[in-house]
Amino acid sequence: MNSPTTIDDYICSFPNNIQNILEKVRQTIKKSAPEATETMSYQMPTFRLNGNLVHFAAFKNHIGFYPTPSGISKFKQEIAKYKNAKGSVQFPLDKEIPYDLISRITKFRVEENLIKK
Repeated sequence: MNSPTTIDDYICSFPNNIQNILEKVRQTIKKSAPEATETMSYQMPTFRLNGNLVHFAAFKNHIGFYPTPSGISKFKQEIAKYKNAKGSVQFPLDKEIPYDLISRITKFRVEENLIKK
């Protein structure tokens, strides 16, 4: 199977229940970063604004969210209950996805990237 070339193709490659979550993550990011552009990077849905803003992806048991190391460190207390690493956090599929947290992290990343401009 070829790698998806658009976010729509990526989302459509998953079962309906995961598609719904991915689309809600996408819409949350779009609402939080309306000036950002969508693309695929590293085979993941990516939003760009003056460089990479955030990435997200679906896995067997979680949604991966990749807001760069600064996005993780700024919200480290709030993401402490999730498996996380230097530039990523995993939101388990068997728990409610924290869309509000995704929104706040994305808005932080927008501010950060606009300063770069």
